[in-house]
Formats: sequence, C-alpha cells, structure tokens
Amino acid sequence: MAYDHEEQEQLDSLKVWWNKYGNLSTWLLIIILSVFSVWKAWGIYQGKQAGQASQLYEEVQKAVQDKDAAKIARSVSDVQDKFSGTVYAQMASMLAAKNAFDANDIKTAKAQLTWVQEHGKTDEYKYLAKLRLAGILLDEKSYDEALKLVSGDFPAEMSGIVADRKGDILVAQAKIEEARGAYQLALDSGTDKNPARPLIQLKLDAIGGSPAKSAIK
Repeated sequence: MAYDHEEQEQLDSLKVWWNKYGNLSTWLLIIILSVFSVWKAWGIYQGKQAGQASQLYEEVQKAVQDKDAAKIARSVSDVQDKFSGTVYAQMASMLAAKNAFDANDIKTAKAQLTWVQEHGKTDEYKYLAKLRLAGILLDEKSYDEALKLVSGDFPAEMSGIVADRKGDILVAQAKIEEARGAYQLALDSGTDKNPARPLIQLKLDAIGGSPAKSAIK
C-alpha cells in the first residue's frame, strides 16, 4: 500500500514518538490496569470477609440465646482474630460484653469492651465501649480510671450521656459541686423528650439542685 508524502511524515513522527514514549505509556497502562484489578479484587475480598464475619456474628447471637458461654467465647475470638477490620467484630464483642456482664462475669465483660476500645474500626463503637467500661469501673470503685475514660473527646451528640456518667463518678468521689455541673450539662445537652431526663433531674436534686455557673463545664 502506497503512502503519500504527508502520510509518510505522520508515520515517521509516530515511530519517533513510540521510540521515545511508547514503553513508558505501556507501563503506565499496565500500572493503571493493575491498580484497577487490585481494587476490584479487594472489593471482592472485602465482600467475602464481611459475609464470613456476618456468619460468625450470627453464631455469637445464637450462642447468647442458648446461653452457651464456651461457644460465645470461641465465636467472638474467631471473628476478632480473622475479621477484626469488619463492623461485625465490634458488634460481636459488644454483645459478648453485655452477655458477660448480665452473667456477672465482669472480667470477660471488661476484656471485650477493652478490645473494642483498642481495636474497633468505628468511632461510635469505641465511644460506646468507653462509656460502658467506665460504668463497670464505677461499680468497682475505680473512680480515677472511670473518670479518665469519660474525660476524653466525644462527639457532640453524646455529650449528654457522657456528662451524666461523669456526674455519677464525681458523686462517688464526693465531688458534689463538680457533679452538679456535670448533671446540669447533661440536662442542657439533651431534649425534653430524653427518657433519661427525669432520672438526671432526680440525681441533680438529690445533691442540692442547680450548680454555680462556674461549675458547669
């Protein structure tokens, strides 16, 4: 097939471009396709991980219903070890913690809540684990440890329940004026429809009512 002069010049230019950039373009294309393939494979892997973790979580739920402590421990350990990056690991741990607490197995409850606090991938679960662990430490009279847990940063929507728990700890420490401030903050942070509001008000009234403004933090 014959080429005219203009076409020949275009072919020559293409050959020069290819000799200079062809290999680079090929490698870039390979890299792009490789990244896409890895991303797609990772999506499939994550989906598979979530499915398997979900099955283990269902096993934990069934074991709780059957009151099978050994199976609960085994299933929770499996989901924590194999699928710690999924939300199901956190859910299983929180469920196991509640079941252990209800069974008066405080050591196990604390261990499960601590796992969520230290290894959880979702902030909401980590915050909730800290609050529940603070409640257990309050019952154990480990007031300083409990207060430390509720003194960190929490999201604004949890400020009321955090302040309420802090008030309970401060009362136990006989820090009454600070406790008044915490309970008042809990009331101010919530709404009139908050079901816990009457109890918070009752606790505030029991220690002398509204605090001085300087105590509200």
